[in-house]
Amino acid sequence: MIRPDLQGGRPVLLVLAMLLLAAPARAHSVDSATLTLTEVANGKFAISWQSAAKTLNRLQDPARYPSTCHRRGDLLECGSLGLAGTIEFPWLAGGRSHVTVVIDWLSGSRLLRIVDGRSPRISVYGIPASAGLRFLQPIALDYTRLGIEHILMGFDHLLFVLAISILVRRRKALVAAITAFTVAHSVTLAATVLGWLWLPAAAVETTIALSIVLACTECLRPSDSLAHRAPWLVTFAFGLLHGMGFASALLDTGLPEEHVASTLLFFNVGVEFGQLAAIVAFLAITWSLKRIQMRPAWSMRALVYAMGVTAAYWSLERGLAMFAVNISY
Repeated sequence: MIRPDLQGGRPVLLVLAMLLLAAPARAHSVDSATLTLTEVANGKFAISWQSAAKTLNRLQDPARYPSTCHRRGDLLECGSLGLAGTIEFPWLAGGRSHVTVVIDWLSGSRLLRIVDGRSPRISVYGIPASAGLRFLQPIALDYTRLGIEHILMGFDHLLFVLAISILVRRRKALVAAITAFTVAHSVTLAATVLGWLWLPAAAVETTIALSIVLACTECLRPSDSLAHRAPWLVTFAFGLLHGMGFASALLDTGLPEEHVASTLLFFNVGVEFGQLAAIVAFLAITWSLKRIQMRPAWSMRALVYAMGVTAAYWSLERGLAMFAVNISY
């Protein structure tokens, strides 16, 4: 039985459904390089610049470091303040090359960022306490952007949110469901990053894919199921797992040790912005197409099936990978 409001589909959504199942396109090759800064003594960093592209290897001084730092051969000396401020790559602006920046401190902390022509600089947050609230600006901008990018480029999280938007048609119920999802993933994001909670990443990713399968299945079921009666309960339960997935992505990029609370806050803010932008865009498209009466009866159903099949494939792929890892041990 298909819910009546799913009978009115949209042609553009069919295109999206086809894209979900399409094989990933092969990207054009771009020049890339890696800049590694390793702290060898307090305030002193060994510089390593590596690239497979000859043009990038010829760069004598690929980066512009904070004004408090001075390069002496393959050593960067930053004094008592340490490496704090902005590292810029002016030659990247407007181009298609990208640089992976890895900074390792003596304390064991690591910062990893990918810099490209859209934003050819990174902020390093070893800012002293005397800077007061000024340290929040670079952290807020950087980690909010990372959160937005993660939700918009993390297609499994995005598909779950879109499936919930299809499942829950009443505005108040949708707000409650998304709020429950936000609360849940915020809790496990913080708990995982702070080391209070841990589950194998492969198990988390597999279950996240299964959550999309469940949400898509519920979109096609009668309205007397639990997901229809209490969608907030379902989104809260799965939000706990999605939060651990967010944490994994955040930990992979590295966190400034002295500003963990701030990075958590702004990364979560970015996730919420990206999540809300996706929901608003999806609802706006469906509302607009409804207004102009472009409503083939099969397109919304096709979208739900495409999302479910894609998630089922991810579940199988990740589950087999997890099983293979377990066997190897």
